[in-house]
Amino acid sequence: MVDQPTPGRLTGKRIFLTGAAQGIGLAIAKACLAEGASLLAVDRDGATLAGALPQSDRLALATIDITDRAGIEAAMAGSSIGPINAVINNAGINVFGPPLQTSDADWDRAFDVNVKGAWNCIRAALPGMIAAGGGAVLNIASTHSFTVIPGSFPYPVAKHALLGLTKSLALEFAPQGVRVNALAPGYVLTQKTLDWWATFPDPQAARAATMALHPGGRIATPEEIAKAAVFLISDEVPFMTAACLVVDGGLGTLQHA
Repeated sequence: MVDQPTPGRLTGKRIFLTGAAQGIGLAIAKACLAEGASLLAVDRDGATLAGALPQSDRLALATIDITDRAGIEAAMAGSSIGPINAVINNAGINVFGPPLQTSDADWDRAFDVNVKGAWNCIRAALPGMIAAGGGAVLNIASTHSFTVIPGSFPYPVAKHALLGLTKSLALEFAPQGVRVNALAPGYVLTQKTLDWWATFPDPQAARAATMALHPGGRIATPEEIAKAAVFLISDEVPFMTAACLVVDGGLGTLQHA
């Protein structure tokens, strides 16, 4: 039996989603499928990706490192879901350290994944979007895209650049009907966050301290970020482009009060 799209907010969307194997990316993948989208989900961890999502005729999987431009182009060209008309750049990498102890390799890795990788995916999809009369791009940024925490170098530098990429491309391709927006989560309850807490002498105290930073006393779930992603990639906001939606539970407002 053919898995027909369930009418939903993303019916007709053929989405290329990176970093789909776990965390926020996996939550976005599930939400997009639930809303009727067809999805080409990619991750460099193909084994985890293969077991993360139920099989569907609206789902195609590919093992790709987003720094591999040729691999991205080949995956899009050969996708079983058809021409890509939406891109969600979720894949990213944390690179934190003292500036003068940051190696050239660490610097390159931060920018190759967080900025160049996103551009690789957008660049591969743009010609088809333009030919079709429009499309949508969503870059998963971070509150690090406009704030800086000491000791986090060069991650916020790369995330600032990703926000700049978002705004620049939005203005360049608005006349062709392509919307480009960003979504900036704050703290999210992912495995990466759990692993980070585990690096402290008292992980439970570290967790409590993180929660206490937020007005609501908690941090976001991946599913909550996914709901925001669905909204931004949908056709519900056709005049929204070059924007960044912040989903941080009020953390940024509290810090600057």
